[in-house]
Amino acid sequence: MNTWGVHNNALTTELVDEGFISLGWDHLPDLTTIPAGREGLKRALSEAEPDAKVRSIAGQAGVLTRFRDEMSVGDIVVAPYKPDSTVNLGVITSDYYFAANAPVHRHRRRVEWKRTGLPRTLFSQPALYEIGSVLAVFRVRRHSEEFLAALNSTDESLDLLAKKIDLVAERSASDDEIDEPRASRIERHTRDFVLEALHKRLSHQEFEEYTAALLRALGYQARVTQFTQDGGVDVIAHRDPLGVEPPQIKVQCKHLTGTVGAPDVQQLIGTQGPGELCLFVTLGSYSRDALAIERQRPGLRLLSGEDVVTMTLEHYADLPEFWRAIIPLTRVLVVADSAGDV
Repeated sequence: MNTWGVHNNALTTELVDEGFISLGWDHLPDLTTIPAGREGLKRALSEAEPDAKVRSIAGQAGVLTRFRDEMSVGDIVVAPYKPDSTVNLGVITSDYYFAANAPVHRHRRRVEWKRTGLPRTLFSQPALYEIGSVLAVFRVRRHSEEFLAALNSTDESLDLLAKKIDLVAERSASDDEIDEPRASRIERHTRDFVLEALHKRLSHQEFEEYTAALLRALGYQARVTQFTQDGGVDVIAHRDPLGVEPPQIKVQCKHLTGTVGAPDVQQLIGTQGPGELCLFVTLGSYSRDALAIERQRPGLRLLSGEDVVTMTLEHYADLPEFWRAIIPLTRVLVVADSAGDV
């Protein structure tokens, strides 16, 4: 049994909803009609992409070979989900097949998803670094035990699950793990570091203070309400200096990396008065029901952990030194992912 990492930035919830993993390369036909193994795939790619470099063709053929020929029924899939910074885990249940009627990503395999929406903060940084590969399909070798522990655990509590994964990570820790530091790996490593720092270095009350500071960095006036007596509103924000002109923004903060459901969002909406706006801020993600409320409710915005990280990086220089000391970052130039094709 092998563990495979799969990246898919073209499709979203349909992967979990319909139970599959997929690749692009929609300019290629059903891969089972291409003979001669990897060499046959290289020839087909060269015909379809006459201007592509030899090295690029070889890399693409490697990904397609792994997906078509090397994956097996029963193998484990680790699928990072970029939109909400989570990880989905599943088991492959079919051979390769070609979904001819699908609009995109016709090269597919069936997957039974076992654990979905797991926060990235559950896993060690080396494990996250490994699944940050620039490849669409790759073997997870060094840290597969962490993902297997999560896959096989029956714990619903994220705290208990985190402790199990920490024990596995500690046993498998190694000092000789070196990977090529490409731009996408470094960017993902930075985002994971920011998310982990906000989660582990701040209390809930400090997270409210940080949210207010981030809003001020975005150009708002913001103040934290009295802690524990806020009635579901943790921060009040507004544009005018005195805070007397509409619209007033009521902010609720959840210092969690799990999934926020509709009841929490409804609690915030219950505080919304005429002409007021509502903002929910968490380090995790939102359930489908919660996101449906956002789509239907004017004046409501739900910020996920990935959104908070993006705002932090974009407005880092405008944050007070106190917060930058908690999340120490520096700007550097790094090798672009495309450098491998040069």
